[in-house]
Formats: sequence, C-alpha cells, structure tokens
Amino acid sequence: MNPQFKKGVLELIVLLTLKKEDMYGYEIVDKTSKIVEIKDGTIYPLLKRLTNENYFETYLIESSEGPSRKYYKITPAGLQRLKQLKKEWHEFAKAIEKFIKESEKNEKN
Repeated sequence: MNPQFKKGVLELIVLLTLKKEDMYGYEIVDKTSKIVEIKDGTIYPLLKRLTNENYFETYLIESSEGPSRKYYKITPAGLQRLKQLKKEWHEFAKAIEKFIKESEKNEKN
C-alpha cells in the first residue's frame, strides 16, 4: 500500500481499534499491522500525540511477563474524533470513487 495512503488513514484505524477495547502498545501495533503494513516505530508517536490531544487516557497494569504495560483507553473526545474521521473518510472515499468512475467513462469514449 502507498505509504501516503497509510499515513492518512492510520489515525482512523487506531481509533477504531481502541473503540472496541483498551489495549497496550504492542497489541495496537499487532492489530493495526493486520490491516496495513507498518513498523513498530510508526504507532508509538501517534499514540503519544493522540494521548496529548486527550483522545486517549493511559493506565498501567502489572504484567507477569515483565514490566507493567501501559494501556490506552479511548476518551469521549476520542470517540468524537473517531466520528468526525469516519465521516470525512466516507466523503473522501465517495468522491474518489466517483472521480475514478468518471475518468474510466471518459477513457472509453
């Protein structure tokens, strides 16, 4: 997938992922990488930014396998942001699909 496409949709994917359940960083990376190919280092700066923007809250849970894990939980502001991004995504996808169809029609003439 085009890296610029991924960059544009990554925030939406992470918000959708955390809407379902709280997760720690590696879980988010794992779930996200099943949708779009990403590197570990891509997600953590995004998580930090979204937390700073109050779209996520964090908390620690002890782990039997090592240090405590930082979990991310979507906030009401995060749910509102998700709603906004989904609306924008649908409008964008619809406009692009319309443009592609019109372009293909013009190619046939």
